[in-house]
Amino acid sequence: MSIRSLDSFASFFHHSSQFKNLKTIKKIHAHLLRTHFQFFSPNLHSKLILSYSQIIPNFDAKSLNGIFQCIIPRTSLTFNVMISDFSRHGFQDFALMGFSFMHSNGVPIDTYALCSSLNGCSFVQNVVYGKQIHAFVGKSGWLCSVFVGSAIVDMYAKNSLIYDAVEVFDEMPMKNTVCANALLAGYGEARMWVEGLELLRKMQGLDLKYDQFTLSASLRACTGLSAIALGKQVHAYILRTVYDITSDVHLQSTLVEMYGKNGMVEKAWNVFKFAGLGRQEDGKRDIIMWTSMLSVYGRNGCYKRVIELYNQMLMEGIKPDRVAFVTVISACGHTGEVNLGVQYFDSMQSDFGLEPGQEHYSCLADLLCRAGELEKAWKLVNDIKSRDYNVSLWGALLRACLEQGNIKLGNLAARRALELDPQNTGILVMLSNLYAGFGLWNEIEHLRESVRKEGLYKDVACSWIEITS
Repeated sequence: MSIRSLDSFASFFHHSSQFKNLKTIKKIHAHLLRTHFQFFSPNLHSKLILSYSQIIPNFDAKSLNGIFQCIIPRTSLTFNVMISDFSRHGFQDFALMGFSFMHSNGVPIDTYALCSSLNGCSFVQNVVYGKQIHAFVGKSGWLCSVFVGSAIVDMYAKNSLIYDAVEVFDEMPMKNTVCANALLAGYGEARMWVEGLELLRKMQGLDLKYDQFTLSASLRACTGLSAIALGKQVHAYILRTVYDITSDVHLQSTLVEMYGKNGMVEKAWNVFKFAGLGRQEDGKRDIIMWTSMLSVYGRNGCYKRVIELYNQMLMEGIKPDRVAFVTVISACGHTGEVNLGVQYFDSMQSDFGLEPGQEHYSCLADLLCRAGELEKAWKLVNDIKSRDYNVSLWGALLRACLEQGNIKLGNLAARRALELDPQNTGILVMLSNLYAGFGLWNEIEHLRESVRKEGLYKDVACSWIEITS
């Protein structure tokens, strides 16, 4: 059987799946069985099963197991291809079923099957199944494989079981930068910045090299700890060791974020300007860089510069994303540019085909509230589809009612917010302040009594700075 024939059948399966043509797939399947072509290529097995799973509405574990039983020969390669295809097309549960079938039917399991299945567990956050695979790995001796060990560390880290990930990392006889990065990512998600920096120091003792992901993780830790002096050292190390930093948008945007969150706006701007030098696409920066810089200006109160930078981005032909619109609409609210903010909001759909989300409606509501347009804000919030309601929308309206002394709308906004989140202490505090402004002490006492009964308390805020010479 020629490679061209195999590719033709694979193409037929793909085409039929797209058009939900089950009849054609069954005809091709029957032809493959009559001619025995199906047994020549693991890829055909995979494409056939994937086609059935995409078309048949009630295709379940029983159906999948029935097809697995018909696979001849049952080799590692055949199942590895299927597991990979299922994972790539978003059928992670089917990928894990394929691994289970391999294990229960004596199909040899290799590192590829283990890593793919562990990645599937990470994706669907099925930590129970992941622990079972971990137990199998421990019994079969596969932990000596740095690839399998890295996949286990990644699985635990992505399921927020950081200490389990640390234990596996420490037990691995061989370590590499990839498994260290997996643990670093877990520390970052858990905001365990100090532990992340300790691991970075430990990597030097283990003779593990820093790659660009490692450096990005270290910058995120410096950002989380407001450790600007250490962040500058990492920046200097990047300039010395990373040959083509302009090609790594993620690393550059992390630098912009680190300086911006520490209030060093001009430093962030310098990194942003440098990112535009030597770019292959006519010197254009990536949208990630633009949104990072917009966020820096917005976070540090440079609202006019947000609007200027947004207009510059449009002039350079960069299509804004949802994050950019959140920042620029919010900036319009702080500068009093009500009409401009509404114009930007309308342009999301009309000019760029982006559907506004909860965060955009919240910014628009806040924009109208800051301008004193409470009735318009109320109408906007009420006209939103119920699925888009969130507490921040009503919170923005309640805050404006508090500032302008509108107790009628404030009461209604608070009631709607508490229907969505009855234990939101921030809403209760604003409502109490609204009552205090009108001298409604009985209502305040009722609120306090409710808070005591529910055992609620307001988180204490904190902040810190790093003093440098």
